[in-house]
Amino acid sequence: MLKDAARRLYPAGWPRTRLRLRLVVCPFERLLERVPPPSRVLDAGCGGGLFLALLAASGRLERGVGFDPGVGAIAVARAMADRLPEASLSFEHGVVEDPWPAGSFDVVSMIDVLHHVAPRQQRTAIERGLERVAPGGIFLYKDMCTRPRWRELANRAHDLLAARQWIHTVPLPTVVEWARDAGFAATHTERINRLCYGHDLAIFERRD
Repeated sequence: MLKDAARRLYPAGWPRTRLRLRLVVCPFERLLERVPPPSRVLDAGCGGGLFLALLAASGRLERGVGFDPGVGAIAVARAMADRLPEASLSFEHGVVEDPWPAGSFDVVSMIDVLHHVAPRQQRTAIERGLERVAPGGIFLYKDMCTRPRWRELANRAHDLLAARQWIHTVPLPTVVEWARDAGFAATHTERINRLCYGHDLAIFERRD
C-alpha cells in the first residue's frame, strides 16, 4: 500500500532507487499508526515530503507543513503536493537551527534528522520541536540507534555513502532527558530492527 502510494505521488524526478530504499529501510508503517486522524502535522527535515505524502494518502492528515534545508528536496515535495490538490500541504526551505514555521500542531515529527544536526545544536532542535506541539498533541521522534555498535556502524556507513556526511547520533535516553527538562514525558518508546539498521522510536506528550 505504501509503495503504491509513493509510486503514484512520485512518478519522476526524485531518484527511484533512493525512494525505494527509504521505504525499505524506514518503518513508516509504524510511524503512520502513531498519528491520529485527522492531524495537523509539522515535519522537520521533511526531505521530499514522503512522510506527509503517506499520511495524506492514508487519510490521517488535516494539514501538513514540512521544511528541509535541501532546495532540490523541497522542489520534489512541492511537485508531490501538486498531485494531491485535495490535501493541505505546504513546504518551506529551512534548517532546524533556524526559526521554525509558526503555529502549533497536533503532531510534530522529527524522523532521521537529529543525527544530521551539529552536536551543539541538537538539544535546541529538540526543544524547538517540542515548542510547536499543541495542547494534547505529540512529538513523534525517530532516529537511528547507538547500540548495538554494529547497527550504529551500519547506519553510519549508509550516511557516508548516501549523504556523504559524518553523522552525530544521540542516544535515546539523552533525548528523553532533554524532553523531560522541557516538560514532556516519553509515553512510548520502541526499538525497531529492520535489515541491518536499528531504529529508536519515541512519542512525547506534555506532562500535566
